[in-house]
Amino acid sequence: MISRPFKRLGIYLIKANCSGMKGLDRYRDVIPDFDLFVEAIRRPLPVTARINTLKTDRDRLLSRLRGAKVAFTPFIWYPFGLRLTVEKPGNLLESLMGQIHIQEEISMVSPVVLGPKPGERILDLCAAPGSKTTQIAMMMENWGLLVANDPANTRVASLRSNCERAGAVNVVVTRYDGRRFPDRGFDRVLVDAPCTGQGMARKDLKVLDRWSLKRSLGLQRLQRALLRRALQVTRPGGAVVYSTCTFAPEENEGVVSWALGQVRGVRLEDASVRGLAGSPGLAEWEGSRFGDEVERCTRYYPHQNDAGGFFVAKLIKE
Repeated sequence: MISRPFKRLGIYLIKANCSGMKGLDRYRDVIPDFDLFVEAIRRPLPVTARINTLKTDRDRLLSRLRGAKVAFTPFIWYPFGLRLTVEKPGNLLESLMGQIHIQEEISMVSPVVLGPKPGERILDLCAAPGSKTTQIAMMMENWGLLVANDPANTRVASLRSNCERAGAVNVVVTRYDGRRFPDRGFDRVLVDAPCTGQGMARKDLKVLDRWSLKRSLGLQRLQRALLRRALQVTRPGGAVVYSTCTFAPEENEGVVSWALGQVRGVRLEDASVRGLAGSPGLAEWEGSRFGDEVERCTRYYPHQNDAGGFFVAKLIKE
């Protein structure tokens, strides 16, 4: 079992017999610089936030932070992302006012890959708690229709609260089972699917101990159904982005490859983000052949950007 982590010299250390860390050995041959990957998992995650241009503009917000003597470093790859040097970022006035949204750096990737535009009809199929929803609304400039769906009543409350604080007024919240979402002909759909969450280990090391192949395969059934439905409710010429925060190929390339075989007229587009280090999707894994096309997916490992772990794929419906 994972021992209680303790902090020493700013790094969380883990006992050598941690079964969760041993479970990462299955990725040793596919993750570049594997030892650096393991070291990164043991470090705490940097505090990051997104500037919300529905409530302010970038220059004004940065000026406010400087005036409040809040140390920050802008992202290289995304103009609205910041790394903050502050213990309780949620207590910042700018956060309480909705001018910044405390959000993991790597979670900002999927809306960027989705590329929403003002005036479009967009569905966030697994929306709660709303970080990506509010980012999409910001990119749409509050113009168009953004449907934020989540079946869990307890999670919808936080989704509504985050949208209200962000000033996202073009959002309609729904509570459908995503596998049965009604046909609507969306321009773009985001499926940030429920997953085993290995990529969140820097926030909670216990997720590594909770992982099992049985759990991955169980979630795979749900993920496949969600992605298939997303493709079905997308108009011809539209785009679907599928993302997870796990390393397991069963939940990533295995889901995308299956969907390509299930829904006709779908192709993959390059899902990499300029300025952000990543690795191509896996064409094969433990005897399963996913195909060269899935190399257009992108895997993000913690040591590549000092961030969380993530997987993203962009599918175009022709």
